[in-house]
Amino acid sequence: MLMRTDPFRDLDRWTQQVLGTAARPAAMPMDAWRDGDEFLVELDLPGIDPDSVDLDVERNVVTVRASRPELDSDRSMIAAERPRGVFSRQLFLGESLDTDRIRADYRDGVLRLAIPVAEQAKPRKIEITHHNGERQAINA
Repeated sequence: MLMRTDPFRDLDRWTQQVLGTAARPAAMPMDAWRDGDEFLVELDLPGIDPDSVDLDVERNVVTVRASRPELDSDRSMIAAERPRGVFSRQLFLGESLDTDRIRADYRDGVLRLAIPVAEQAKPRKIEITHHNGERQAINA
C-alpha cells in the first residue's frame, strides 16, 4: 500500500504535541503582574496534588514542576484530554527581584508566587548638599 506523507501536517501535529493548542495547552497557563513592591505570578494547575508540586530557584530562574498520575490502564476511556505525567515551566526573573524572599501558595488549583522587588531596585531619595550648605532631597 502506498501512503502519502504531508510534511506540513506532520509538523502541525508535532507542534500541537509540544506547544499545545488553545483548547489544550501543553504548558502551565500563567498570569503575571506587578502590584506595588512585588511581582505576582499565578499558574493554573487544576487537579494537581499539592505534594507533587515542586518549586526551585537557581539564581534568577524559577522552575515549577508538577505531575498528574497516568491513567489506570484497566479503564476503558471515552475521552482523555488532560495532560498526564510530569510537566514544568521556567520563569526567568530580572536581577531587580529578590529571589530569596519568594512566597508560594497553592489554593483551588492555582499556584501563586509573590516575588518582592529587591531593596536596591526600589526608588529612593538621595540627599544633595548645595554649595551654600542647604540640603534638599531628590527622588532617584
